[in-house]
Amino acid sequence: MSAAPEQEVEVERLKHELAQLRTEFQDFTYSVSHDLRAPLRHIRAFTQVIEEDLPDAPPDIRAHLATIHQSAQLLTQQLDGLLMLSRLGQQAVKLQAVQVLPLLQSVLDELQQQQPQRQLQWHMAQDFPELWADADLLRQVFSHVLDNAMKFTRKRELAQINITWQWMMPVDSEDMKLCQITISDNGIGFVPEQASKLFKVFAKLHPVRDFEGLGLGLVASRKLLAHMGGSIGISAQVNGGCQVQISLPSRQ
Repeated sequence: MSAAPEQEVEVERLKHELAQLRTEFQDFTYSVSHDLRAPLRHIRAFTQVIEEDLPDAPPDIRAHLATIHQSAQLLTQQLDGLLMLSRLGQQAVKLQAVQVLPLLQSVLDELQQQQPQRQLQWHMAQDFPELWADADLLRQVFSHVLDNAMKFTRKRELAQINITWQWMMPVDSEDMKLCQITISDNGIGFVPEQASKLFKVFAKLHPVRDFEGLGLGLVASRKLLAHMGGSIGISAQVNGGCQVQISLPSRQ
């Protein structure tokens, strides 16, 4: 049965609106990646020129110039972060059966090589089921979450990070079950009521001077998992560690 004329008109209208939104989004992305960077480059360059022209400037003036330079650098990093987020929605998704254990091990090895001096104790399940996911996107998710676990256990003499899994409710398919992977650590944690804030762009619950980063890892992970039909949650206690739950379908 063919659609009614009014339904066809509505579909065409929605297609037109979607095309307009895509065009506006592309314009925004271009502005972020090109137009907004030029003023920031000028601010940073002329701040350096002033510092060189005034080598004997009073300490307070030099401190002001340093603050301007650091703020411009931070804004540049934030623009890079927004551009990264905008591109996540444009990535092609190739769903297939993914072996979790070697993927996790590869990410762990890479992160540990970046901080060879850290005392880290990993406990990881060895019997993960295959997930129905995109291997490249899932690798990005694991990198974000495990990097956070390493970051927020930095002040522990011995960082402990556990990676376990369990079956959850079945999804709407006879050959699919939902697998939840939990990554827990013994880090500093946070106030439980503030968990939802961590999924907002640039949200940070701890001072930048203590923990670097833009606050985009969980936001990016949620977008990536949504593309694969998955989800992410987080819980914690102050000084009681943090638990991140990643849920994805598993083909059985």
